[in-house]
Amino acid sequence: MQGDQVERHEPNSEVDHLLSEDEDSMEMAELHQAGTGDKGGESQVHQVESRYTDGEPSQMEASRTISRGDGDEVALADNGGYVEYRVYKIRWFGLTQLVLLNIVVSWDWLSYSAVANTAAQFFSTTPSIINWLSTGFLFAFVVAAPATILTLHKGGPRLAIITSSLLILVGNWIRYGGTRTSPPNFGLTMFGQILIGLGQPFVLAAPTRYSDLWFTPAGRVSATAIASLANPFGGALGQLINPFLATKASEIPNMTLYVAIISTVASLPSFFIPSKPPTPVSPASNHTSPSLPSTIRILSRNPTFWLLSLPFAIYVGFFNSLSSLLTQILTPYGFSETDSGIAGAVLILVGLVSAAISSPIIDRTKAYLPFIKTAVPIIALSYLAFIWAPGTRSLAAPFVILAVLGAASFSLVPVALEWLVEVTWPVGPEAGSTICWAGGQLLGGVFIVLSDALKAGEGASPPFTMSRALIFQAVVAATAVPCTLALGWVGSVEKGRLGVGG
Repeated sequence: MQGDQVERHEPNSEVDHLLSEDEDSMEMAELHQAGTGDKGGESQVHQVESRYTDGEPSQMEASRTISRGDGDEVALADNGGYVEYRVYKIRWFGLTQLVLLNIVVSWDWLSYSAVANTAAQFFSTTPSIINWLSTGFLFAFVVAAPATILTLHKGGPRLAIITSSLLILVGNWIRYGGTRTSPPNFGLTMFGQILIGLGQPFVLAAPTRYSDLWFTPAGRVSATAIASLANPFGGALGQLINPFLATKASEIPNMTLYVAIISTVASLPSFFIPSKPPTPVSPASNHTSPSLPSTIRILSRNPTFWLLSLPFAIYVGFFNSLSSLLTQILTPYGFSETDSGIAGAVLILVGLVSAAISSPIIDRTKAYLPFIKTAVPIIALSYLAFIWAPGTRSLAAPFVILAVLGAASFSLVPVALEWLVEVTWPVGPEAGSTICWAGGQLLGGVFIVLSDALKAGEGASPPFTMSRALIFQAVVAATAVPCTLALGWVGSVEKGRLGVGG
């Protein structure tokens, strides 16, 4: 961010009214007072003017430091008129690495789903069994979620990124080994897929923690969007490219090899990213989060968290299910695997463009809640309309509906994640983010299993149609709408992190 951005903020000594008067409240009160410099009800600093500038360590030699109420130090300009928080260009290196890892881990996830029929022929099995490569990947996320929260809470984004890179590296080459045995070893390929799935939460849940640590309030939504939405972009690449890499069963090993090489190249820079900026980049990044047990208890008692996390998990789950099963949804109506891959790419690429437009706007306006309440009904209506799209046997209907669905869904993700941090602050961003993503992966796996069970038999018209699964999808998607409409009426919608200056 070039130039200075000045924000004036008043310290606030009041504890968020959502916290009950127990040990969590006492701990949060101490943290809140420490972060604002408020001791014994009297502010040590009555008014602080903050400026955010690009800076490098060498540029900070002329600055002085002052101690805050919590014992940390921040850079202070020589004229004494304001506290200057510096952002560092190296933050883009870490963000780029998060983007690369989220791309390859999602590409790995859909490697075989994009060519489900061809992969089934290669492994001498059925598409329903191939679905378990996707389902097992999603369930692995849930298994690794507690370790992800602990890693991000204690070790920060760098440790999480390195952990994910190691699992992605090992998992990809084990998958390749499974395709090179004679006969092909589906179990070994599944084991490699699960290892990659265990690595996904460490990078998918990291963007909010990373943006909170490295970015100012003016750029957090955009930073979270860039890193988070790289994940479905990787899925789009897999759906679009893999059908061309494996046009017949014998090409599955080479397809797996190419993906493994790309994943390896993307993972190696992880070991060189810095752990944290030399100085805090904003007042919010300078605060101390509550302990992990207190964090979980506080979130469990926050109705706003549940009203937002439930729709988030449902829609992430259906996106995962739809991405995994899109080929099997469309091919009974005469569409090819290539057509299905293009449809999946439309879903994701239109969504990415929409998010690229909406995220900077939300960064400036902070209109989180109105945006959420607008996007969620659009998503529900899109799932309803998609029930009839495959039956048209024309590419136009699936493409248009998937484009609208992608635009609303992808724009919603970073806004929901950043607003979640605001309404649960000063709880650290890693816990809420990981819980939401884990819920989405768990429901995604469940939805895949249920949708496969709802698939029609060979005697249906057309054979193996998944129309019942699409009806189930639309009904459940509609149940999430009342939760978001209740936001603002139930629970608190105060922006806690922005309330202390960012």
